[in-house]
Amino acid sequence: MSSTEQTPRPTRLAAAAGVALVEALGLLAGGAYLLVRTLLDDGGDLVGGVTGGATLIALGLIPLAAARGLWRMRSWSRGPAVITQILALPVAWQMLRTDGVIPFGIVLAVLAVTGLVLLVNPATTEALGIRRPGQES
Repeated sequence: MSSTEQTPRPTRLAAAAGVALVEALGLLAGGAYLLVRTLLDDGGDLVGGVTGGATLIALGLIPLAAARGLWRMRSWSRGPAVITQILALPVAWQMLRTDGVIPFGIVLAVLAVTGLVLLVNPATTEALGIRRPGQES
């Protein structure tokens, strides 16, 4: 294979990158919303709101980097993507138990489970160059 040819990206890997991107955009949008709402609200907790918004934005950068890495077929990107999915599950559980955010909890749970299934799929791990235990190099 010449240097100009590239290994085709499996559909499951592209879908995993898409899931990570959607989660990243959700965190970034939530952080921006929290920041704007805090700054426009006169009676709220300024420090808590800014800290929460900045934290959500910072956390959104992790799945954003993972999505980019998955899209570019970088093996390092699977770790942050898997961790993001695992951390999303208890958040989704709490959202499912809170009135007013149940639909968001359902969406997050579906994204997290879908992302995990896509990330542990053999086609995804092979495309990323990750060897299974006992597999020869």
